[in-house]
Amino acid sequence: MRKLGIILCLLLITILVFGKEIIFWTAPNPLQEKFWRPLVEEWNANNPDIQIKWSPIPASGSSEEAILTSIAAGNSPDICTNIFSGFAAQLIEADQLVPLDTLPGYAELIASRKMESVIEGWKFGGHDYVFPIYSNPMMFWWRKDLLEELGYTRAPRTYSEVYEISKKYSVKNEKYGALIVLGRNWWDRWFDFINYYYAASGGKSYIDVEKGRATFNDDAGKAVARFIDTMFRNDWTAVDLGNFPFYYGVVLGGIKGPWDLNWAKEQFPDIYHNIFIAPPPVPDDYPVDKPVHVFADTKGLVMFKSCKYKEEAWKFIKWVFSNIENDLKWMEYTNMPPARGDLTTNPVFTDYMEQNPHFKAIAEYVPFAIPPALTTVTVDIQDAMTQYLIEPIMYGKKSPEKALKETVSRIRRILF
Repeated sequence: MRKLGIILCLLLITILVFGKEIIFWTAPNPLQEKFWRPLVEEWNANNPDIQIKWSPIPASGSSEEAILTSIAAGNSPDICTNIFSGFAAQLIEADQLVPLDTLPGYAELIASRKMESVIEGWKFGGHDYVFPIYSNPMMFWWRKDLLEELGYTRAPRTYSEVYEISKKYSVKNEKYGALIVLGRNWWDRWFDFINYYYAASGGKSYIDVEKGRATFNDDAGKAVARFIDTMFRNDWTAVDLGNFPFYYGVVLGGIKGPWDLNWAKEQFPDIYHNIFIAPPPVPDDYPVDKPVHVFADTKGLVMFKSCKYKEEAWKFIKWVFSNIENDLKWMEYTNMPPARGDLTTNPVFTDYMEQNPHFKAIAEYVPFAIPPALTTVTVDIQDAMTQYLIEPIMYGKKSPEKALKETVSRIRRILF
């Protein structure tokens, strides 16, 4: 016993004197905390010389506020998750982040996870500063049972097909073909207009960050604007439809995220088993054999330049994301797709996908899911989209073409 005590004492002294501590913050989310806690404990038990001091991002108005406050105070974390693209752009422009693609083994890690297409939308100035952890393709959910009553055996693919089913189903002030505009908040634009634009344009970005201009006043953007206008002018859609319009049959379809799956399964089990999950509708001339790109609700991990032990921090990151079993655990804990391109082809995930066919339908689009533009003025841009594009079209105050032109002009001033 005395000998064991001496050994433990020496080990503790070694850690205190020679050990390296890495501060790691993760999203303040119970499901994600459940994922990270055992991993950090396992790492720390096996790496006494490199200890991860882990905690959720400190409580604050927002994760972004907490992180910026820590930077200003000179005590930022070494590595941190829960970073969305707009905030990443802000941190990059402030020269706070390490370009991860300059670290040893980065390309090999990306290749092993089949992440080449997933990472493309995160590039900034030719570098990768963010390692995406999850990617939630924002898909259209349709009521399979109600469509079958109308004589349809699949989800509508094109705008004309949406018009057709909407005309058959809609009753003014009672029920509608689809929930097309999610709301008036700036973040709603990610899930409606931007999502539709990615789908219609083949994945083209709505903002050219390098040139500082909006790009969506093109054929794809005009098609999307006309689609939204057509749905409103015919009373085939509306906003403020009350609680759970999809589940109560007020609408045939609408955009939802993977996080809705478990909730729907628990709260509306009969509806859960009667859902078609498909990408957003596309213009009528969109090629049938061309993949449809969608908006990715996605966040990732960054390393701060202030990190004293970058090599050791990167070693921990690689250890976590090189083990595919960790991605399986992530899915099981969070019900969100890991940001990798082989979710539906890698045999490690086969059982999970077979047991969760709705999740599989969503996971198939991870390779085609694109994050928001990496710009520091995300809120201003999407407020402009709401004020000068979405609301004028909703209320029929401007033609789609005029609204698009004015919105692009307004955004140009924001980016100038």
